[in-house]
Amino acid sequence: MTDFTPNEMMTIAASRELSNDDVCFVGIGAPSAACNVARLTHAPDITLIYESGTVGTKPDVLPLSIGDGELCDTALFTVSVPEMFRYWLQGGRITTGFLGGAQIDKFANLNTTVVGPYDHPKVRLPGGGGAPEIASNCGRIFITMALSKRGFVEKLPFITSMGHGEGGDHRERLGMKTKGPTRIITDLCILEPDPVTKELTVVSIHHGVTRDQIVDNCGWPIKFAGEVIETPVPTEIELATLRDINARTKKAHQGNKEAA
Repeated sequence: MTDFTPNEMMTIAASRELSNDDVCFVGIGAPSAACNVARLTHAPDITLIYESGTVGTKPDVLPLSIGDGELCDTALFTVSVPEMFRYWLQGGRITTGFLGGAQIDKFANLNTTVVGPYDHPKVRLPGGGGAPEIASNCGRIFITMALSKRGFVEKLPFITSMGHGEGGDHRERLGMKTKGPTRIITDLCILEPDPVTKELTVVSIHHGVTRDQIVDNCGWPIKFAGEVIETPVPTEIELATLRDINARTKKAHQGNKEAA
């Protein structure tokens, strides 16, 4: 078995959630890496959409931001941001949203706004961008984040993007017709919302990880499903694909710095 890092396991496990038929709204960072590994391995016909309006994007290197020229250069076509949100996203044409965040709670609500009180935060984060709309309007949401007490917290100081709210049927009571977060992929395990309560529950543990590690790295008393499986380890093809795109990205971005 080839050695791999927890971050590589997280990215590859996340990539496996996607299929050829998906139309996916992609977040920058870990979600972008996972989506492009899927595109370069088992889902070559997936349609990747970024917030800047690029549709059918096939980047050779991972973008630094939604404004990265690589996205427009490799897109099937590009539309305006208002069209992207009103026609594509709010029109129900996107099956899957792939997001990350600074903090998440047990009902998969996300915080990317502040850490600490809003008026006097310890840290002011980048903000929601398009994530609140993505979380509300995509057919389903996948989230990828490293599992830590700092990121997985009992109570969020600010809810930027709606997950399952207060749990149960909260989304439905608010009139949301989409599924919301259905899988949370971390560097230690995979979680799913309980069918009734919507509280995040561990359903798969990555190779070599113990339950105690998961408990120790979560900010609330985390629950485990009645049947928990072991996440299949990355294949050589998956690892080679991820490492290759990361190497190309690093080389390209270093070249841009030198040129500047």
